[in-house]
Amino acid sequence: MSRIAIIRKKAKLRGLLGIRARLVILALILVCPLMFDRVRLLEHTRSSEIAAVAATAATLAQRAADAQREVISSVEAVLKSAAYIHAAAAQVDRSCSILRASLRVDLPSIRMLSIADARGIIHCSTAAMFVGADVSERAYFRRALESHDFVVSDFLIGAQSGKGTILAAYPVSAVDAGEQAVMIAGMNLDWLSDIMANLADRAGVSVALIDGEGTVLATPPDQRSKVGQKLDQATLDFALGANPPQREALAALDGTGRRLSVSRIPGTNSRLLVTLDESVVAAAINREIRTAYLQLALVCVFVLLGALIAAERLIVRPISMLTSTAKRFAEGDWSARAARARLPSEFVPLARAFNAMAAQLGQRERELVAINNNLTVMASMDMLSGLANRRGFQSRLDFEWARGQQTGHCLALLMLDVDHFKPFNDSYGHPEGDACLSRIGEALAGVADETGGFAARYGGEEFCLLLPNTDAAAARDVGELVRATIERLGVPHRTSEFQRVTVSVGVATALPVDTAAPRELLEAADAALYAAKHGGRNTVAEHGLVRGADAPAPMAMAG
Repeated sequence: MSRIAIIRKKAKLRGLLGIRARLVILALILVCPLMFDRVRLLEHTRSSEIAAVAATAATLAQRAADAQREVISSVEAVLKSAAYIHAAAAQVDRSCSILRASLRVDLPSIRMLSIADARGIIHCSTAAMFVGADVSERAYFRRALESHDFVVSDFLIGAQSGKGTILAAYPVSAVDAGEQAVMIAGMNLDWLSDIMANLADRAGVSVALIDGEGTVLATPPDQRSKVGQKLDQATLDFALGANPPQREALAALDGTGRRLSVSRIPGTNSRLLVTLDESVVAAAINREIRTAYLQLALVCVFVLLGALIAAERLIVRPISMLTSTAKRFAEGDWSARAARARLPSEFVPLARAFNAMAAQLGQRERELVAINNNLTVMASMDMLSGLANRRGFQSRLDFEWARGQQTGHCLALLMLDVDHFKPFNDSYGHPEGDACLSRIGEALAGVADETGGFAARYGGEEFCLLLPNTDAAAARDVGELVRATIERLGVPHRTSEFQRVTVSVGVATALPVDTAAPRELLEAADAALYAAKHGGRNTVAEHGLVRGADAPAPMAMAG
């Protein structure tokens, strides 16, 4: 990156960080700590609220899991008691009648009790509709025979009742190795849902008891429609993939703002799943946070507006007034002064100092203008010849060309060159050469006064004479007058064939138009001078430059 680009970027940055922007930044520095502290407190409150609800839900879920374990334990105890009764009554072949008579199924956790033989045929049940049913293909029945231990099934649909249920099985072989019967109990899922009622009606919290395949076994009463349904795949992957201990395991799910708590029911494949929706739980605190954000935004807006208004009235406006006064003074209005009556008291000393400085600068400005005018004149003068130099000539040529375009008058230019001037310097020395050029300048100035022209030293031994409102014939006559005047000076020149100092003159005339330029007149006069040099010197050559609006053709030489 170039140095100029870096400087421009710095200047742009300084422009952006003006006094208004700095005052706004200062106001923000004052307000932002208060705003950020308030936001931090609100965010902390929201986090605390969510954490408290999550802790409460986890505690209630653990209590529900403990209650579920008690249900499973009570069912296991009932089945074991039934197994002992069956083992004892089987010896007198009255097991079924004794079972029915001695054990009334009025427990809220058990819907029915049945006895299945080794082939899986139910030959005794507290519900007559199940007698004769074949459960040999049921996974829980086979696991009970194989494990000789208490087994709880996953959620299934009963073949006789057509309703969803879960079954618990206990083999009689666990208490009597010679007996192959299996005690079966149908669990009451409505009661399982009822014991979780204390988790109902909590916003953002849902509870479900699921089996090993992710089927919902029980829910609180207000969510009972979910019983028998499968969990969605994302929740199912978490619930069945996690293998937590007896306590809860928390995890975020899919970035949806939910938290899951999973507790496994000991001795079964069942799990108690608690879902906490943070967006619902934190809805109230979120509303408070939004309100607080709005209040903070309004406060910031009012503070910034107050800072801008105060800055505009107390700082920016006085500075703008001083700047405007300084700009008027810089543009040449030397009478411009700062009006102290309209400024705050803090700016009065500055205005007073400015007015004093303006008075001094006005005086110095007038002096500098006079000096600059003198310098401009000196810069446009040739000190040796007393004529205008090339710079002054170019300015005058441009001016006369523009005036000729307005008036429609011709403009003539004479280019002069001292013949054999280098040999003159070599023969007589440079001081004599300078004296010769000075005399030529005086003579040319005299001709300019007579003809109303403008004489200048173009460079070295070259001179020029600009003749406004002069046609070609008059310009040639003036050229001849210049040549003769220089020759009559009689300056000795022993290395010249004329034995005196002479000049060659090139004359060109043009009608200034928009399609031409002053340099064309210069080029034509120079070409004519070149022709005069090659025509024997001490002569006048004219260039046929007559271009105008009606003569765009190329120029021709005329001797």
